[in-house]
Amino acid sequence: MKIAVLASGGVDSSVALALLKKQGHDVTAFYLKIWLEDELTHLGSCPWEDDLEYVTKLCDQYDVPLEVIPLQREYWDEVVSYAIDEVKQGRTPNPDIFCNLRVKFGCFYEKIGNGFAKVATGHYAQLKEFGGVAELLRAKDVVKDQTYFLSHLRQDQLKKALFPIGHLTKKEVRKIASEEGIPSQDREESQGICFLGEIKFSEFLKHHLGEKPGDLVEFEANKIVGQHKGFWFHTIGQRKGLGLSGGPWYVVKKDIKNNIVFISRNYFDVDKVRNKFFVTNFHWISGSAPINSDLKVKLRHGPQEYGCILQILPSGDGVVILDGRDQGIAPGQFAVFYDGDICLGCAMIAE
Repeated sequence: MKIAVLASGGVDSSVALALLKKQGHDVTAFYLKIWLEDELTHLGSCPWEDDLEYVTKLCDQYDVPLEVIPLQREYWDEVVSYAIDEVKQGRTPNPDIFCNLRVKFGCFYEKIGNGFAKVATGHYAQLKEFGGVAELLRAKDVVKDQTYFLSHLRQDQLKKALFPIGHLTKKEVRKIASEEGIPSQDREESQGICFLGEIKFSEFLKHHLGEKPGDLVEFEANKIVGQHKGFWFHTIGQRKGLGLSGGPWYVVKKDIKNNIVFISRNYFDVDKVRNKFFVTNFHWISGSAPINSDLKVKLRHGPQEYGCILQILPSGDGVVILDGRDQGIAPGQFAVFYDGDICLGCAMIAE
């Protein structure tokens, strides 16, 4: 097949490209260049030049053509502006979910046209078709599994997607990279948000939203105990960065209108159950809600999940009841639902 490979310079996408090339496919590599890597370099290290150097060496090694696609405007319109708006509304955004939906499997598809049978990435996920319906499955590596970030993709996007390393563990990927002599075999992976590189999210917010001092208020006593630099720097469940002694203190609530951040030292008290929340804006990968209401759910990327009961209300919104307590349920984040290894889709946490 003629396959477009999104190559980031990391070991995962590099091994994905190598595997496809060795299987005999007609492969072209694409590096997506995003706006922030140029405009805000004063905030910190932006590694795009290093990334591109690794990709170039990889493509030379496997005799694969490379194209650099500038998507600065698209990233701003589709991902960055969403993240800023969510933060201004007091919610906690998840830019990586929309990066995949709107850019990597969205406007990039449109940019390259219909000349490619598949678009491959280095995501840890698996795919299969059942009765003409594309199903998104967990990766073999439960720690690295990235279906959380892919949970908003549509059928047309998944049917054109390819995840060549989803059946491998990270250790196996590193082993292949070593055996193949891939340039990025020992390169550390990025832990940041998709469009920031190594720039801190707090610095990004400060650049766009500035600072606005307000009160830190102890929730139980309704007493001012300190100051913050703007409610948008804080998210529910946050512990670090409050700058107060006598803790640990946790963010429990935000008053957006009055720029107040409520904090508590009693976050884990037994009376604070935190096992129920409301969701909105459902997206079901298959196109319809599951019949079974007894599901698994992830509230963030990583191996942690809960058993849950999902109740869909007449309004179309839903209630999720967990089989455990979660200390970081934050409006704006996504709940991603699973039935066994099948990722069913997602919904935004409302409250």
